Amino acid sequence: MTNVAVIGAQWGDEGKGKIVDWLSERADIVVRFQGGHNAGHTLVIDGAVYKLSLLPSGIVRSGKISMIGSGVVLDPWALLDEIGRLREKGVAISPDTLRIAETVPLILPVHRDLDKLREEAAGAGKIGTTGRGIGPAYEDKVGRRAIRLADLADEATLENRLDRLLAHHDPLRKGLGEGPLDRDALRADLLEVAKEVLPYAAPVWLELDTARRDGKRILFEGAQGALLDIDYGTYPYVTSSNVVSGQAASGAGVGPGQVGYILGIVKAYTTRVGSGPFPTELEDETGQRLGERGHEFGTVTGRKRRCGWFDAALVRQTVAQSGMTGVALTKLDVLDGFEELKICTGYRVNGVEFDHLPAAAAQQAAAEPIYETIPGWSDSTEGARRWADLPAAAIKYVKRVEELIGCPVALLSTSPERDDTILVTDPFAG
Repeated sequence: MTNVAVIGAQWGDEGKGKIVDWLSERADIVVRFQGGHNAGHTLVIDGAVYKLSLLPSGIVRSGKISMIGSGVVLDPWALLDEIGRLREKGVAISPDTLRIAETVPLILPVHRDLDKLREEAAGAGKIGTTGRGIGPAYEDKVGRRAIRLADLADEATLENRLDRLLAHHDPLRKGLGEGPLDRDALRADLLEVAKEVLPYAAPVWLELDTARRDGKRILFEGAQGALLDIDYGTYPYVTSSNVVSGQAASGAGVGPGQVGYILGIVKAYTTRVGSGPFPTELEDETGQRLGERGHEFGTVTGRKRRCGWFDAALVRQTVAQSGMTGVALTKLDVLDGFEELKICTGYRVNGVEFDHLPAAAAQQAAAEPIYETIPGWSDSTEGARRWADLPAAAIKYVKRVEELIGCPVALLSTSPERDDTILVTDPFAG
């Protein structure tokens, strides 16, 4: 058996929730390794709906250990709110089932304020952040002025961290027309929330090493999508962390060789939330049809997602950068009823053809998709659980996707229900 890392292979919202839940039933430990509470997913288990933003998917399953690695930025108030909402639904959460890395950086109210102030000041040039303070928190981490979970256990250390934090943020706030931070109020808030979050603190890296030695199966869970990666995404319209599979190791605290099978989640078409280039975007009835049939609204923000045809060139890029072993192709049923389907195989930029999306922002904005058209199907794929249940044209579409992205389909999802999944290869089997 092997461990499995799950990443989004597009711009997020690929349907990771269902797939991760499907896999978490087979795992012993589920670890969240990057991002914050700016991305979410929905789980449907025995008719009950759970909306998660920060907590790993394993949290809703009894007998599983959930962990949050140091690659995550943690809003302690958002964490407690999410825990409270899940407890109301009957989910038992305690330090025995949830472990949080002692070294995880905290998202503070000042980070949320700065996030929103910058977006407002940017006007038409805004990036489209969720306003939850993710980016500013990562900035403070890299700037070595973050307050980490372990700091809440020692008041003297916390005092020093606050001094360094305010020395940076007060001038920033002044430049944006805001007054200085209330140091005493922030300190009091942190000491108060410490009582509730410190019991979850643990050396996650050490516990994962012990689990590995004991032969436990570990599921590494990412948020968002690789095309939002800070290094490899459509910069600057990206998130503030690394989303590619390499982050699973560093964000959880294990060696690269321990990550195992890398499963990329791929939607059968393409969506994006917020600003940024989107070569295959459809601003017509077809795009609207995809959005309506796919219920394309953000779990966290509620924002309508932009929709377009499947972009094989972009997914092929993610396959290479993350070394993906296989993909889980989701929402195939949304394509039911289209007479023909288009797949982007490359781009034309100012008359020059590319088989990948260029890095320069001006070229990305000018990129025109080069399409391959294939027949659609009229029969329904919804709820299919065997290849034999799929129309021949749907199978042909899946096989063509595999060829164009250079990676096999390991799982195929045909509805939001977890059991409506065609298993080709069990990732945990390696």
